[in-house]
Amino acid sequence: MVIRKGSSDDVSVVLGMFDSAVAWLAARGRTGQWGSRPFSADPARVERVTEWAASGGMWIAEVDGEPAGCAVLGAAVDYVPPAREPELYVQGLVIDQRFRGHGVGSALLGHARAEAAGRGVALLRVDCYAGDDGRLVEYYESQGFTRTEPFKVGEWPGQVLELRLPG
Repeated sequence: MVIRKGSSDDVSVVLGMFDSAVAWLAARGRTGQWGSRPFSADPARVERVTEWAASGGMWIAEVDGEPAGCAVLGAAVDYVPPAREPELYVQGLVIDQRFRGHGVGSALLGHARAEAAGRGVALLRVDCYAGDDGRLVEYYESQGFTRTEPFKVGEWPGQVLELRLPG
């Protein structure tokens, strides 16, 4: 697996990753996280992915030369309480469902840890959907993150998690 810097050339590929994840979730009746409409059909989500690509914080994981996942790293999002110390925030993480179970998410989170450490930052945070059966929160916990603040955006339940890096 190779992890490379993302660019504006990756917008359609990343939208396709989100579309595959939405379809996978919807097929299992799990529409609470991202709904059932493809990201590529939602102008606000297309704009968000386009902004991520321009931010310099987008990273693409490739498996055998095929884009398999994406992580976006940067400042904390505005709907979560700010950290009281310098941090790196995982603003987005998505895996193309063709590569589900191949360790792509783990590799991208490992890259996020390395980026944080390289910047001298001891705190890595992420937020995720905390509804349904809580499996997404459990996934991040399996990656070494610890729950901190729960939050809501409208009726959408979220959970902030953090990972402390050795300093």
